[in-house]
Amino acid sequence: MTAYIIGIIGSLIVLGLIVELLRRRQLTEKYAVLWLVIGVIILALTCLGQTGLTVLSRAVGFTVPSNLLFFLAILFLLGVTLHLSWELSRVEDETRKLAEDLAILRLEVEDLREQKQRERQPE
Repeated sequence: MTAYIIGIIGSLIVLGLIVELLRRRQLTEKYAVLWLVIGVIILALTCLGQTGLTVLSRAVGFTVPSNLLFFLAILFLLGVTLHLSWELSRVEDETRKLAEDLAILRLEVEDLREQKQRERQPE
């Protein structure tokens, strides 16, 4: 019974932390939805208790309930890794494009400076 209560309290703390990070704008809404869903799933699995988790794991085909939790955790981490890799690729492309645009603008500014200096110099 004590582990059950500690699990529920821990799940509520995780949900509270996610909401607080969202409130302080340290976590964007795009990621907050994902973490809130995960927090609710953790709370639901915790509220199921040992018996409910055993029934759920047997229904899915796992003999040991902890194996189901490890499997779900691995799937979650794989999904987060894939999502972050996709985001990183997108940001790298955007950074490259911005660097190219900046180089073009610098070249144009240098050309304008040279042109202005030529206009100032008497022939």
